[in-house]
Amino acid sequence: MHIKARAPQPPLSPLPRIRNIIAVGSGKGGVGKSTTAVNLALALAADGARVGLLDADVYGPSVPMMLGLSGRPESPDSKHIEPMRAHGIEAMSIGFLVEADTPMIWRGPMATSALTQLLHDTLWGGDAGLDYLLVDLPPGTGDIQLTLAQKIPVAGAVVVTTPQDVATLDARKALRMFEKVSIPVLGLVENMAQHVCSNCGHVEHLFGEGGGQRMAEQYGLPLLGSLPLERSIREQGDAGAPVVAASPGSPAAQAYVAVARRLVEELEKRPRAPVSIGASLL
Repeated sequence: MHIKARAPQPPLSPLPRIRNIIAVGSGKGGVGKSTTAVNLALALAADGARVGLLDADVYGPSVPMMLGLSGRPESPDSKHIEPMRAHGIEAMSIGFLVEADTPMIWRGPMATSALTQLLHDTLWGGDAGLDYLLVDLPPGTGDIQLTLAQKIPVAGAVVVTTPQDVATLDARKALRMFEKVSIPVLGLVENMAQHVCSNCGHVEHLFGEGGGQRMAEQYGLPLLGSLPLERSIREQGDAGAPVVAASPGSPAAQAYVAVARRLVEELEKRPRAPVSIGASLL
């Protein structure tokens, strides 16, 4: 499996250790963005890719809990840090470096500095590097997103929303933000699209129906897929065993796999990154 680097937003070039950085964002909190990012990373790895996950939500890091990781990362030289590993992927989060109940009372520049350090000081992928690094962004369109646009080479972005109008309204802002900073949006993911009763099999659209599809059509973007609202997804995430890893054959896990494959299809439509000096991993 040889995955090529795709061109990020100009004038940036891919990082030597990372072929493709994919941002996972949303306009508001509570839409399941982190759960989506974690399970998409696991789905990409299940298809044979080398995958990392960077938790960019420095104020509310959730990736350590979702991956069942604890403890601190090791440093081989007091300058760099080894990524943590779980379920076949690599991960880094400010949550590994502070106590779980310690609030990050930081102004914007401190938060953005922490993000860039976590990205550049982590020894991603070893000698082989990573095919994909998913960046789980905080909600909104603030300092972290601006730093991502200006300093981090992003091959593409995914916007997560739920079907109801208030969520798609905020997701539109995230989408327009990526457009304004020249980061290509690969598509939308509609989370919590439907709930299937575990007793009778009745399907309910608790948060409305079709909001993601309407938004995708309005902006001329693909809807990468719709994900279910299931108690098991929440329970397994809380337990540190996300559904794609814990129940790979389940309908929920297969829904994430389908979205991940559509994401790759859209990414591969993007132009190849030009080969430059030091870009031996491209």
